[in-house]
Amino acid sequence: MTSAAAPAPEGRLDRSTRIFYGLGSIAFGVKDNGFSFMLMLFYNQVLGVPASLVALALLTALLFDAVIDPLIGHVSDNLRSPWGRRHPFMYAAALPVAVSYAALWNPPDLSQEGMFVYLTVLAIVIRTFVAFYEVPSSALAAEFTSSYDDRSVLLSYRFFFAWVGGLSIQALAFGVLLRPDANHAVGQLNPEGYGRYGLIASLIMLVAIVVSAAGTHRRIPSLRSPPAKQAKTLGQTLAEVRETLNNRSFLFLLASSIATALAGGLVASMNGYFNTFFWEFSAAQISVITLGVFVSAFVALPSAPLLSRRFGKKHTAMLLSLLSLAIGLGPVLLRLAGLFPPNGSPELFAILFTTSIVGVTCGIIASTMGASMIADVVEEAELKTGRRSEGLFFAASAFVGKSVSGFGILAAAILIDAIGLTPGVAPADTSPEVIQRMGALYSPVIIGLYLAGIALLAGYRISRESHAATLRALAADAEEAAHPFPVKEDRG
Repeated sequence: MTSAAAPAPEGRLDRSTRIFYGLGSIAFGVKDNGFSFMLMLFYNQVLGVPASLVALALLTALLFDAVIDPLIGHVSDNLRSPWGRRHPFMYAAALPVAVSYAALWNPPDLSQEGMFVYLTVLAIVIRTFVAFYEVPSSALAAEFTSSYDDRSVLLSYRFFFAWVGGLSIQALAFGVLLRPDANHAVGQLNPEGYGRYGLIASLIMLVAIVVSAAGTHRRIPSLRSPPAKQAKTLGQTLAEVRETLNNRSFLFLLASSIATALAGGLVASMNGYFNTFFWEFSAAQISVITLGVFVSAFVALPSAPLLSRRFGKKHTAMLLSLLSLAIGLGPVLLRLAGLFPPNGSPELFAILFTTSIVGVTCGIIASTMGASMIADVVEEAELKTGRRSEGLFFAASAFVGKSVSGFGILAAAILIDAIGLTPGVAPADTSPEVIQRMGALYSPVIIGLYLAGIALLAGYRISRESHAATLRALAADAEEAAHPFPVKEDRG
């Protein structure tokens, strides 16, 4: 393996590395899609568990993440093994993730309290082993290349596959598995399809993780090795962690990500409710909208690197986040103002189909920029601390990503209780006042969170030029470390 002080390679990555690296994010996309879009609907409206208990179960699991994610990141930064620092964790995650995710959607017949405990335990297990894969795998982005632009390309593949994976299983669920029957006029309220969804999704996650880990395995010899082991107390270790994460640009980026992730989590958690109750779409129509969003992933894949080169990562992320907010929330605000086509009209479906594609495209690009910006923090922190800590930084990113489904569902549960939706009641039997209240309470929360995230992003200071200067400084430090004493000319 290369020296820990050696800079990451600058050359462009081959296509196979980009593809295998990105493929693993299918597992995260499937899990995140299920937790964000389907889990509340399934446990609350189908199984009858109060929304507050569902949210509490996932919030409890999220608190475990607050400890688990940075621990995995720190250990993987310092692991010595024949398979490098990251891959042992990635391989170890595959089977536990698949088994626990399948069990989540096939619960036994339990009381509400028993179902709460069951959901809590499985959510903790799933999140833990997803972190075993996601944190080390994400950290590889900063190891594979130090190029400002190539990192955007690499991470655009990661987000592409995450979205394609999540969208594919969601389209399958709503288009094929969640079908109406004699007892369930609304397909998404039919419990039969959720069990089959869980089995198919778990198999996809297993294959994605194993293929990605095996496909990037050949690059292990070229990756960094950890520094020589030194005996450290817990206090010293925690002090190093604090020093590493105490980076101004990273802290602003993290704060911004928390705000936008909470907004995104609320949007995702309420998406099923809005499609089912606010717009009164059938499962088949939801499936078509989901299929349309595939276009978003394909547009975002080449667009993210191009916009990064043209405008820089920070400004691209700020602009696209603002556009995503305006396009995504616009239809709800227009409906509240009485300026939108009625439910059931072809115009309504056409407009929402189009705005969904454009809004999600903007969101994917903004998220890609955020992940690439984290990778660029790694070298700035290394210059200050002398340590490479990709795992720690991406662990924080993973924690924020998972807060999407944790606090997002909590916020959704609070809104659902405030709105007054009754479990099991069909959309046609829900009063107009409840539907109006849904949009009126939801909109200002989303606006506030997105605007806070955009404002906080302004505090991130790493640019293409400053990143290049950091790489030059690291190269100079490495050269000085290799030749600490000047060689005097022999004038014999």
